[in-house]
Amino acid sequence: MAELALPTVSGLSGARCFVTGAAGFIGSSLVRVLVKSGAEVVAFDNLATGHAANLAGVRAETGKDARFVHGDVRDREKLARVLPGADFVFHLACLGVRHSIHSPFENLDVNARGTLAVLAEARAAKVKRVVHTSSSEVYGTAKHVPMTEEHATDPHTVYGASKLDGECCARAFWRCYQTPTVVVRPFNAYGPRSHSEGDSGEVIPRFLVRTLVGKRPVVFGDGSQTRDFTHVYDTAAALARAATTPNIEGETFNVGAGAELTIAELARIVADAVGRPDLIAEHIEPRPGDVLRLFADSSKAARVLGHSITVSMTDGIADLAARLRALGDDAIRALDAGIVVRSWT
Repeated sequence: MAELALPTVSGLSGARCFVTGAAGFIGSSLVRVLVKSGAEVVAFDNLATGHAANLAGVRAETGKDARFVHGDVRDREKLARVLPGADFVFHLACLGVRHSIHSPFENLDVNARGTLAVLAEARAAKVKRVVHTSSSEVYGTAKHVPMTEEHATDPHTVYGASKLDGECCARAFWRCYQTPTVVVRPFNAYGPRSHSEGDSGEVIPRFLVRTLVGKRPVVFGDGSQTRDFTHVYDTAAALARAATTPNIEGETFNVGAGAELTIAELARIVADAVGRPDLIAEHIEPRPGDVLRLFADSSKAARVLGHSITVSMTDGIADLAARLRALGDDAIRALDAGIVVRSWT
C-alpha cells in the first residue's frame, strides 16, 4: 500500500511552536504535522523515553527541519532560556503508565511538576496558548459509554493521577492567571514510531513485532479489555487544531476514533494482517491497574476542532507493519529482544 499522507493544519504558517516530548511517539508526529503546516518548531526532549532518530526524518518528510533542544521539563532555567518567543506550546513530555507502577515518585514528578514548570514559563513568556496533552487514563475504567469529557475521572494508576494533576493545573492557570490553556485527552494512539520496547511499549507495535518474528502475541488477562485506537496522524492533527481554534481557552477535548475493540480481537487482527493467523494469543496474568474499558465520545472535538478519522484501523496497521518490515529482519529481531512482557516490574 502507499504510505499514509501526513496531514496539514491551517493557521500555523509562520507560527513559532514549542513542543515538549518532541522525540517521543506522538510528539514526533506532531512535529511533522506542525512543520508541514508551515510552523517554525523547537523540539524539546531529554531523550529519556524518546529517541533522536524519531526526529531524523523530519526534513525528508516535510522539506524542513525542526530545531532540537535537549532538556528536561523540570528544568525551569532551561525552559526560561529556550521557550520565550513561542506562540504556541504543546506539552507532551511525560513518563508512561507502566513506568508509574515501578517508579511512582519519578513518574509523578515528571508528569505533574514538569507540567507546572512548563505552565509557569509559558505564562512568563506570554504565549498565545498552551495545549496540554493529557490521557484517557484519567478516566479509569468506563462507567458508561461512550465516554464524554464529563465522565467521572477515577485513575487506576499514579500515571493517570499525574496526568489529571497536570490538566487540573492547566485549567487553573487559565482561571487564575489567564494563561490560555486547552486540554486534550488522546485515546490509545498507534502508528509510526510507536514504542514496542521497555515499559513504554504499546500493544499494537508489541503485537506486530512479535508476530513478525513468528511469536504469539501476549494478552494480559482474558483479553476482554477494550480500547479506542486512534491513528497518531489524526491525534496529532487534533492537537495542532487545539492551538489554532479560537475561543476554546479552558476547554477539554477527548480525541478518539469512536470505536471499541477488545484486546483479544486486536491480537487476531494483527496476526491476520501479517499473514500469520495461526499465531493464537498467549494469555498471562492481568496487569496491575489495567483499565478495563475505554470508548471515547469525541463529538465535541469533531464539532469544535474539526477532528475526524482519516486513517482506518486496517490501513493504519498495514502501514505500521510495512514500516517495520522495511527495517529488515535483523532490526525486527532486535526490537523483539527489547520487548519486556511484564513491563511493570
